[in-house]
Amino acid sequence: MGMTPERLAGFGEAWRRKDLDLLMEFMTDDCVFRASVGPEPGMTFRGRAEVRKGFELMLAYDAGLESRPGGVAFIAGNRGASQWSYTGTDADGRVHEVHGCDMFEFDGDRIRVKDAYRRVYGDIGHAATD
Repeated sequence: MGMTPERLAGFGEAWRRKDLDLLMEFMTDDCVFRASVGPEPGMTFRGRAEVRKGFELMLAYDAGLESRPGGVAFIAGNRGASQWSYTGTDADGRVHEVHGCDMFEFDGDRIRVKDAYRRVYGDIGHAATD
């Protein structure tokens, strides 16, 4: 049996709850996590022990933000994608929102690859214009 939308939503809910044990139940033994931040850009974790550590680091990185699943998720064969966002309020009372998506590769009903991307906000005023 392959991945289902309901099972993928369960992974998103486990992420929202920061439940590392449950998150790892969704992953294959040869899993790969490509984080949306880090020095590469991003950072790659391979195997269950590294992926668990990567999930732990990523959840700590986004501590204080509320995770929400996005409105779009799809599965096509052994590939899939889902959107997500985080919201939080800074010390000055401003609300910040971070949007991103995960690209997945599945092995049966488990996740083999979680490749995460996030929208980066910044001033593009320095960009060259014609």
